[in-house]
Amino acid sequence: MGHPLESLLRSWEGHAIISRHDHDTGSWIFICLHDPTLGPCSGGTRMKTYPAPGDGLLDAQRLAEGMTQKWAIAGMPYGGGKAVIALGRELEPEARQGLLHRYGELVESLDGVFQTGEDLGTSTADLLEVAARTRFVHGFDADGQKLDPAPFTARGVYAGLRAALEHVYGDPAPRGRSVLVQGVGNVGRRLAVELAAAGAEVMVSDLDAEHAARVAEELGGNAMAIPVDEALTTPCDVYAPCAIGGTINRETVPRLVCRIVAGSANNQLAERSDAAGLHRRGIVYAPDFIINGGGAIAFALLRLEDVRPPALLERVECVGEAIGEVLAEAAAAGESTLAAAEKRVARTLAEGVDRPAELTAPRR
Repeated sequence: MGHPLESLLRSWEGHAIISRHDHDTGSWIFICLHDPTLGPCSGGTRMKTYPAPGDGLLDAQRLAEGMTQKWAIAGMPYGGGKAVIALGRELEPEARQGLLHRYGELVESLDGVFQTGEDLGTSTADLLEVAARTRFVHGFDADGQKLDPAPFTARGVYAGLRAALEHVYGDPAPRGRSVLVQGVGNVGRRLAVELAAAGAEVMVSDLDAEHAARVAEELGGNAMAIPVDEALTTPCDVYAPCAIGGTINRETVPRLVCRIVAGSANNQLAERSDAAGLHRRGIVYAPDFIINGGGAIAFALLRLEDVRPPALLERVECVGEAIGEVLAEAAAAGESTLAAAEKRVARTLAEGVDRPAELTAPRR
């Protein structure tokens, strides 16, 4: 049956929802604006097939709230927003392009209230199609070239994972530590490469078992592929979820055999209470909306400070510092890391951040 649209609309406490049904493809477009306190709402555009339109709306709502938290933790002058294009069917290239163009026109009609970039199911090529119809696509450098956020997201996750290792083991070095990367797409694969280069014992798992095997072979050394149905129960120092959300839930928390959860996936916890479950088991969770913020931070810095790509990789390592601080605050208070992170978000929203002028007109 899926989630009823009416009940989701009635229960949500966010700022606004813009929706459109695309008749040509049978797809639904949901743009959720969660909290504009710090600035115009910004977040990626996700595109996938859902069991029902309500499942797409729920995903957009949760992701938009996560963006509010992400921007607040990073101290950036943006609010939380997210878009989901819930596909009605698999699309041929021409139909996909038309859908992206019509979506871009919808974003443009909002005149900067919502700004967007890549997310699960959309590529840099897709966002270039969106950008053909709107000014409000993030990630263009000073030369007008569209950048891929994946390298910056992966570098931020790597920095956050090192901070978690230091918190748990007293040493941030991945060398000799076992890390299971669940999902080796654009971000997960890059994270696995960095970990292997640093001497970690890397295990990879993916719904596409052949792809996971190829990645493990490329990594060399002691890297190995793990069957997808064994990923959550394989002993490791770090479980790094880098694919879909919700893998941490009431069924899986008791089965985890790791000391740290630190990966790039959004909405890793199925429910807020799962953070407390991890805390009770002594598993340190690096809150997803902090550790996966590298891509968002990089694109914000492109806009706010015109930082060049080589320097961006260094700048997004601030994610590690934020993770370290939150883990220390949680330990001192004897609470879950999610609770400590949420307190930081609340403080930032209450205090606000300085907003640069003309923030609603991205530089292109």
